[in-house]
Formats: sequence, structure tokens, C-alpha cells
Amino acid sequence: HADWLVAEDDGTYFGHINMAGNPTVFLLMVSGQIESAEFPEFDDIYCRYCWVYGQDWVITSGLEDGIMQVTKKSHDDRKLFVWNFPLEVTFKSTNPHGWPQLVVSAYGQDAFGRDVVRGYSAVHIPITPGQHKRTLPMFVPESTSKLQKFVSWFLGRRPEYVDPKVVAQGEGREVTRVRSQGRVRVSFNVVTKDMKKLGYDTTPTDAAASTQPAAASITPGAS
Repeated sequence: HADWLVAEDDGTYFGHINMAGNPTVFLLMVSGQIESAEFPEFDDIYCRYCWVYGQDWVITSGLEDGIMQVTKKSHDDRKLFVWNFPLEVTFKSTNPHGWPQLVVSAYGQDAFGRDVVRGYSAVHIPITPGQHKRTLPMFVPESTSKLQKFVSWFLGRRPEYVDPKVVAQGEGREVTRVRSQGRVRVSFNVVTKDMKKLGYDTTPTDAAASTQPAAASITPGAS
């Protein structure tokens, strides 16, 4: 049967439907927060975030990226940087390949008042609908020698990625020397629409209650 294009209110095309009226795109709706971070060695941290996704994905509402305010460590034993920065975005796609990832990069100032990167990390949006919490281990690129490390510190040009989105991609990562540093906590509330109608099942593989997040898989052809 021939496919028909369906126009949204703003005039853009939402996707195709076949003659039977079945959808050929699904929606992924995400809300949540970048809640807090731990960087025991530093103070005055701010974060940036962006979404990385495949060619078949489009953001229909929400922001592609954002930046948080500078915050200081809490004075209690936790020593947390707290933002509770809201996340809200809706994607549409025709297939799950290139499932969206959240990339977070943290920045602070060195002893000379220059902005330097404090960490990068990336995490896939959870596949399973519902509420999820993730702790992102952060890392920073390192100079390959002590001399380069000293020169970069002295000149205020510490190693960092030109585009933070590279941390969500595999190409070239194996030749990058990195060091673990800090962690960021993120919460997600995930809702999907029309995935089962397209034959994708995101039901958790283990429905039993567990303290760990339930594993899930995308299974094409599920009823």
C-alpha cells in the first residue's frame, strides 16, 4: 500500500502512515533532572548538557542542549554540588538505531581563574518506560607525558574535547588517555508511544523486583 505523509500543526511532516492507518514513527518522551555531582577536590562547578542521537531521530520539542548555573559544594558531609536542573525533550524516530544519549560535561576554574574541564560522561536514555536514576562516572582527557602535562597547566590549555559529543561515540576513543574524576547523578522519567505498534518490545527482561534497574531489550517483531 502507498504511504501518506501526515502534516503537523506547524507544517512539518510527522511521518508516514499506511493505508490501514498504522503509524510508522514512534515517540520517546523524556523528563527528569541533572540532580547533583561529586567532585571532592573542587569548588564552583557548572555543567553543560547535550543530546546525541542517530540520523533517523528528530527532536520535536525541548532543547538540544543547555547550561547550568555555577554552584558551590554543600557544607555538610556529602559535599555535593546541587542543581536539580530540569530536562524535558521529545524525540520521534522510525527505528531504535541511534537511541539518544545524554552527554554531560562539567567545568570549573583553575588557580588562575581560567575555565577548565572537570569531567565528561554520557548515558543512554533508559529503554524501559518509567522512572530511572543513573550515576555517571566522569572522566577527563590526560596529556601523554609529564612534560606535556606541565606545559598545558602552565599555559592554561589543559586537554579537552573540541566537541563534547565525541564521548558518546566510539570512533577514536581507544587512542584517548583519560582519568576518572567525579560523578554526576541524573534522573529520567521515560514514556514511549507507538513502539509496540511498530513491533518493538521494551518490556523489562526480568519483571521481578530488584534494587538494580531492570534490564530491557528492544526486540523487533514482538507482538
